[in-house]
Formats: sequence, structure tokens, C-alpha cells
Amino acid sequence: MSDVLVKRDGAILEITLNRPDDGNAMSDDAAAELTRLLLNTDDGTDAIVLRGAGADFCIGRATMGRPRDGAPPEALARRRSTEVIFDCYGAFRRSAVPIVGVVQGRALGFGCALAALCDVTLASEDATFAIPEMSHNTFPTMVMSALVDRVPLKALTYLVYSTAVISAERALTFGIVSDVVTPSALEGAVATLRGRLAKTPKPALCAVKEYARSAFDMGTAGAVDFARNLHATINSSSEMRRS
Repeated sequence: MSDVLVKRDGAILEITLNRPDDGNAMSDDAAAELTRLLLNTDDGTDAIVLRGAGADFCIGRATMGRPRDGAPPEALARRRSTEVIFDCYGAFRRSAVPIVGVVQGRALGFGCALAALCDVTLASEDATFAIPEMSHNTFPTMVMSALVDRVPLKALTYLVYSTAVISAERALTFGIVSDVVTPSALEGAVATLRGRLAKTPKPALCAVKEYARSAFDMGTAGAVDFARNLHATINSSSEMRRS
């Protein structure tokens, strides 16, 4: 069975990381498939819901903590081998539609990065988050690059240096997740958000993503002008006047 499952529910594309017996640890092939899915949504997709099968969201990359065979690769070869991860992180930002993360259990390293990169992340109270790379003698700038526009500096350096496991409530204060609910309420919260997204015209869904992707890197004047132009363009669409 595939490590990444895909199911369509109306205009929602559901993507499930599917290695439950291994905490949904991600292979490079699975990361490449996730990238492809995020960047190739069709016109019938209004939003994506990303979750993990079983007890955990994602405990990181499948290679984390495992010894490498042979001599260490040269710098250029190593750089090429990590592009699949940077490409996956970039796909979350470049996806045309909003991505909703649903997190239960462990979200470690790569999994923590994916949780933070989703546009909205709903977490169960039993979810835990960590960046354990330094404990495996791995320099963690890959995951840091995913969090650099999501998590404040003090929080990011604490996670990296300490390798601490933090609760969902603390991840909320760090900016990794959007909301925390009880385990029994998680699916209801997902359903409520999906219902809200389903009622929102697609031009608005995509424009919010477009604005959030760029505006926070702009100066204030540029961000205001971008908002002004998007506001006029999107609200003039006939799709915004649907009943």
C-alpha cells in the first residue's frame, strides 16, 4: 500500500501519511509524492487536508538517526540529496489552495515542520512536537528553514538547542499550530473548518493564501498596496457573488 494515500471528498483533497506502524516516518520518495500532490491540484480542489494514519502525525524522516553506509558524500552531492525535502517544504508555501493540518500524537523533526507549514493546523491535546535533529548529530537548518517564517526566534532556537518535546498547548504559543482541542473534539473541529471553507468562494480562499505568502515579507506600504489590489480584483469576481 502507498505511503501517501489520497481521497477526494467534494472539493476537499484529503492526503494521509500512511506508515502508521512506523509513526508515519517519511521516505524521500513519499516526500516527493507529497510535493507533487500539493503542487498539482486541479480546478475542482478548494482545499487540502493533511493528516497521519494511526497514533502519530509524523515522527520525521525515515533516515533520521540511522547510520550512513560508505564514505560521507561530497557537499554538492549531499546538497542535491536534500533538495527533495526543501522542495516539499516549498510546496506548502507554493500550493495554490489552503492546507489544513490535523495533528495527533507525535510531530517530530520533518513532521513538526509539516505541521507548522500548513496554513491552518488543528492539534489534539495529546499531540507533542520536537526538533530532535541535534540529538542525532544532525545540523537542523532544513527544519529551521521551514519554521523561519512561522516561529519566533527565541522559540526556534530553544527547540533546536534543547531538543525538548513540547505539548500542543505550548506549540500553540510558539506558532506551530492554530488551535488545540481535546482528542474527542478533533474531528468535529476539522469538520467545522471544512464546512466553513466549503462555503467560501475559491477566489477568496486562494487570495488569502497569496496574500499571506507574500505580504509579511513586504514593507508596510507595499503590503497595504497589495491588499488594496487583491481586494479590488477578488471582490469584483462573479464567483464572489454566488449564493
